[in-house]
Amino acid sequence: MRRILLVLFLVVFFGAVVIAWIVLGSGTGFSEHRKALYIGSNAATREAVLDSLRARKIIRNETAFLFLANRLGYWDKIRPGKYEFSKGTSLLSIVRALRNGSQTPVKLSFSKLRTREDLARLVGSHFECDSAAMMRFLSSPDSLRSFDVTPEQAMTLVFPDTYTYNWNTTPRRIYRKLADVAYGFWSSDHTARAKALGLSKGEAYTLASIVEEETNASKEKGTIASVYLNRLHKGMALGADPTIKFALHDFTLKRIYEKHLAVVSPYNTYRNKGLPPGPICTPSRKTLEAVLNAPQTDFLFFVASPSFDGTHEFSATYPEHLAKARAYQQELDRQQAIRDQSSNPSR
Repeated sequence: MRRILLVLFLVVFFGAVVIAWIVLGSGTGFSEHRKALYIGSNAATREAVLDSLRARKIIRNETAFLFLANRLGYWDKIRPGKYEFSKGTSLLSIVRALRNGSQTPVKLSFSKLRTREDLARLVGSHFECDSAAMMRFLSSPDSLRSFDVTPEQAMTLVFPDTYTYNWNTTPRRIYRKLADVAYGFWSSDHTARAKALGLSKGEAYTLASIVEEETNASKEKGTIASVYLNRLHKGMALGADPTIKFALHDFTLKRIYEKHLAVVSPYNTYRNKGLPPGPICTPSRKTLEAVLNAPQTDFLFFVASPSFDGTHEFSATYPEHLAKARAYQQELDRQQAIRDQSSNPSR
C-alpha cells in the first residue's frame, strides 16, 4: 500500500511539475528578443486571435494556452491592441496580459512636421488607424470644431514632443492629447505676450513656424521675428521665402527665384499680405518663446551673412539692405571662383 501511495504521490508530483513548467516556464515560440501581437478592433474574435498567435509564433503550446484562456475567461472579453512579449514570457503571463488589456504603449515622437499629410503618415505608421483616417479627421471642419481650429490651423495644436498612446487609439483621441499639450503651453503669460504683439495664439504659432524655417541660429530667432512683426504692423507683405517652398510643396529648394514667386497660393507671402492661413511647420517651443519675447527693433530686412555661418545681417532701410545683399553676393561669387579654380587647377 505504501508503495502504491508513493507511486501515486510521485505521479502527482511530477505531473504538477510538468504543468507548472508548461504554465510558468517559457511559453513563447519565437527566437527574437521581443515580438508584438496585434489584435485589431475588427478582429477581436477567438479565431482571429488564435490565427495571429500562430502566424506570429507567439506561443509554443497552443493546447496549454487554450486551457488557460478558457479557465481565466479570456474569450468572454477580448481586448484589441498591441501586446509585446519578451522571449521566455510564461503562458500564464501572456494570457493575463491579454485578458487584462495590458497593452504595450506606443510612442509617437517627432521634432519637425510640415504638413497635415506628414502627421497623418506618421500616425498611420504607428497605430491601427491608417493615414487616410487621420487625414480625414484633420481635414474635417466638423471634427475640428470642438478644438476651435480649421483644417488649415489644425497643426497649430501640434507641438514637437514624445506622446504615449495605445495602438488602437482613434484619430480624435490622438489629436486630443496633442491639443492638450498645446493648451498647456498657453499659460496666461504666454497668451498675454501674444496679445501684446497683436497676435492670436494660432498666429503666434504660425509666425514661429516661419522663423523656424528661416534659421537654425537660436540667438537670432527673436530678431527675425521682430522683422516680420514690423512688416505686419506696417502693412507690408511678409515676403518669407519658406512660405514659397510650402506653397509649392517643394522643400528641396535651396534658393527662391522670381519664377517661384508667381505661385498662386494663400501661402505665398510675397503676393498676399499678412500671415498665411496656417503654419508651415511645427516649430520648437524655443522658437515660439523667441517670437513671444521678440525684441523691439527697427529692422525690416535681413540677408544671409557673408561669413556663411548660418546667421543673417539685418537692416532698417532698403538701401542698407541692398548694400548688405551685394556684399553677400560678392562673397558668394568669390567663394564660387575659388571652388572653380580648385576643380580646374590648369586654367
